[in-house]
Amino acid sequence: MNIAKPNSYRSGPDDRGHFGNFGGRFVAETLMPLILDLEKAYTAAKADPAFQGAMNGYLKNYVGRPSPLYFAERLTEHLGGAKIYLKREELNHTGSHKVNNVLGQIMLARRMGKKRIIAETGAGQHGVATATLCARFGLECVVYMGAVDVERQQPNVIRMEMLGAKVVPVQSGTRTLKDAMNEALRDWVTNVHNTFYCIGTVAGPHPYPTLVRDFQSIIGNETKTQMQEIEGRLPDSLVACIGGGSNAMGLFHPFLDDPSVEIFGVEAAGHGLTQLHAASIAGGRPGVLHGNRTYLLMDADGQIQDAHSISAGLDYPGIGPEHSWLHEVGRVNYLSATDDEALAAFQLLSKLEGIIPALEPAHAIAKVMELAPKRPRDHLMVVNLSGRGDKDVPQVGDILRGKSK
Repeated sequence: MNIAKPNSYRSGPDDRGHFGNFGGRFVAETLMPLILDLEKAYTAAKADPAFQGAMNGYLKNYVGRPSPLYFAERLTEHLGGAKIYLKREELNHTGSHKVNNVLGQIMLARRMGKKRIIAETGAGQHGVATATLCARFGLECVVYMGAVDVERQQPNVIRMEMLGAKVVPVQSGTRTLKDAMNEALRDWVTNVHNTFYCIGTVAGPHPYPTLVRDFQSIIGNETKTQMQEIEGRLPDSLVACIGGGSNAMGLFHPFLDDPSVEIFGVEAAGHGLTQLHAASIAGGRPGVLHGNRTYLLMDADGQIQDAHSISAGLDYPGIGPEHSWLHEVGRVNYLSATDDEALAAFQLLSKLEGIIPALEPAHAIAKVMELAPKRPRDHLMVVNLSGRGDKDVPQVGDILRGKSK
């Protein structure tokens, strides 16, 4: 299929929230007034110097930005080839990139007069960030989380509750992120008069994919500046993991119109692409879920299939609509890594650099282990280390002890 290339890969979406054939807003009629109010509030906030100034202040003094761009010397020596840099988003307050977006959305919620915040979470990092900002600004917080994820991400459940959030275990479906998002949408429809839905990734009805992308683009903007300061030029390649794809879009977007920069997104191949996995582009096709049209895992009848990943944060049967479009126009290369490959990468980075990554970015590290040795030594490769692995240590410990028996 021939697809027209745009003049700029950064100009989307169109006025109705479409990235090519993807995106849009497929929501209950009840929600349309709030969706339109949100779009109006976001457009006004972007143009308001006071909003931008306040947000920049919190990003610097509360979140701890800019996050470092760190040369991973021992990983580079071990793999050979490309010079590998890690964008250290795991050093942000709350331990992941999620806080960048949540800060922006909570400030929008306050601007709109909303006192009750709901969110969904898989690995718990978005839930922790939401609970943290709600505590900071004195807002009620309810977090929906699949019951399976509640079990495998206990440290983050405890953190959310300590921060004052109500964590609601979701027992329907596969009891993972997709089902948590279903329950959050039901809550939103019921309580639309006083509730703001803080979505954690670049998915959902327009304008969510756009505003989450914009709030996360600070990752790529900082990377551009930092690489110029360190190496005097742009990186040659970027690598990031993808579930819904917010950390990846945040890193990628400022580089989309730089044709010299190769870009790789890494989906979760779970047990393998012929078995249970969460690789929506590699194993899915276009459909509609959670308010937008995008690549989804579906059966022959169009029913959403179960997803699986060792990482709760990637365990989702869809991907953000802008990623679907970037795949179809060929600007971003989408690869996949299995559970075993991510586990090996988790251990390698921990032992070589003294950095325990979350299982989500361990998928990106797994593909770096393949890509970097094939590149020359003057090739500059940036990997987004989107979260730290504290939350995953109990799960990985159980798996490794099981393998050793």
